[in-house]
Amino acid sequence: MQIDTDTMIHIDKIRADFPILSRTVYDRPLVYLDNAATTQKPLCVLDAMRDEYLNVNANVHRGVHYLSQQATELHEAARERVRQFINARSTTEIVFTRGTTEAINLVASSFCEEMMSEGDEVIVSTMEHHSNIVPWQLQAARRGITIKVIPINDQGELLLDEYERLFSARTRLVSVTHVSNVLGTVNPVADIIRIAHSHGVPVLIDGAQSAPHLRIDVQALDCDFFAFSGHKMYGPTGVGVLYGKEAWLDRLPPYQGGGEMIGSVSFEKTTFEKPPLKFEAGTPDYIATHGLAVAIDYIERIGMENIAAHEQALTRYCMEQLRAIDGMRLIGEASRKDAVVSFLVGDIHHLDMGTLLDRLGIAVRTGHHCAEPLMRRMGIQGTVRASFALYNTQEEIDTLVEGIKRVSKMF
Repeated sequence: MQIDTDTMIHIDKIRADFPILSRTVYDRPLVYLDNAATTQKPLCVLDAMRDEYLNVNANVHRGVHYLSQQATELHEAARERVRQFINARSTTEIVFTRGTTEAINLVASSFCEEMMSEGDEVIVSTMEHHSNIVPWQLQAARRGITIKVIPINDQGELLLDEYERLFSARTRLVSVTHVSNVLGTVNPVADIIRIAHSHGVPVLIDGAQSAPHLRIDVQALDCDFFAFSGHKMYGPTGVGVLYGKEAWLDRLPPYQGGGEMIGSVSFEKTTFEKPPLKFEAGTPDYIATHGLAVAIDYIERIGMENIAAHEQALTRYCMEQLRAIDGMRLIGEASRKDAVVSFLVGDIHHLDMGTLLDRLGIAVRTGHHCAEPLMRRMGIQGTVRASFALYNTQEEIDTLVEGIKRVSKMF
């Protein structure tokens, strides 16, 4: 199979925006296939952040002086850029966090404090990342809430009939991933949300693996919360977003206390700002929020539809080429799948495969990928994972395939 060049983006021009892709590893050209963990950053993002540090560096919101006003304008412009990117109704629904993990912890803490008591239930799925399991377990230990789990089939697809049977009068929230970081499964979140809402239950979507690859419209989805990270979509580390419907953010208590999130403070009583500032205690990473906005500009110029077509073509091509390798076991073959391919070959340990591929200049991820319950469901300890981004090529997949064959011969 050859990838249809009609769907290809201007790959050479794009790769030139990422200087790290031209470096060598162990005297071999780098083939970077660990994008589900973090993506590389284009020069425009790095230049924008450097420029702000050099010319506009001042704390936001608090200052009346010129630099503070400029920095505040860039920070709030980034909030508006995020709003546009996911089609939120208002910037009051855009909370800046340190990433998807903090966003989920924020909801888990604040929602459980206000809306849940002992015996109340949250529904998650078998394929969740630990960041959408452990926060709920912490709340279970503290508050006595119950966690229910949506099962999956052997292809790595959620069983929606089983999902609907999990609801009870005590169900208070559903929290599920949009795209699995291990299986690449694109979950039918519109159906998941519709079913939950029919029971009067709100939904949090973990969008860490979908926001870089798919067009997101939170109003069309009608999700109540949506979380994603900047570093997985060509932006800086340490910044992410929690979208929440304004009605929910108004109801939830603050996650942390400190400066910026207050209305007034006395030793007798503190009042709080309206969302989103209510959830943004302390100095934000205003340089990173600007970098995130520039990253969004970058991918929007290329076009989310073009990126999705390119990455899906790479995923199909990779799956087809891997199936031809003796002893290959693909983990996750959902009918709708995107940008992630996990596999094992014969009896070769995933760590051995990943280590030897690295010596060939091929960067893949090995292990349980922060999804140990999923690994137990699939009857394995871990996988090798190749994950794709807008700058990856068919030739890099060919290099991966040849590398796997070469390693396999060694065993």
